[in-house]
Amino acid sequence: MTFSIRKASKNDIPAILSLVHELAVYEKAPHEVINTVDQMTEDGFGKNPLFYCYVAEAESQIIGFALYYYRYSTWKGKVIYLEDLYVQENMRQLGVGKALFSKIIEVAQEENCQRVSWQVLEWNTPAIKFYEKFKAGFDPEWWNGYVELR
Repeated sequence: MTFSIRKASKNDIPAILSLVHELAVYEKAPHEVINTVDQMTEDGFGKNPLFYCYVAEAESQIIGFALYYYRYSTWKGKVIYLEDLYVQENMRQLGVGKALFSKIIEVAQEENCQRVSWQVLEWNTPAIKFYEKFKAGFDPEWWNGYVELR
């Protein structure tokens, strides 16, 4: 099957959010997704976009996405943070994830970023092995902190 990678448009948001729900099920947290199409459209394509996204498309269907935003590291400088990279289960092993991740690396290089960073669940062995193919490093020292506001 052939596929293409392209920048997401606001018309893609319903399909992207549907894939976000699939990802949440895979990560055993479907109840955690509270985002909406309207909110994602505003946040990604409004006056001050908070994120950017590439989609993988095959036969006019969105089969995967890579959603990222820019961060700033006081130690490194400009960084791309890959919030989510997801490919539908039946489309894996076709090179879609590799193409999406490679696109994010390309964008980071073009934007003079010092790093691409992301999180992966410790039990998600397929994802860890995927990232290891890119010679990714994993930091065992830092814990993820957060405060829930809702």
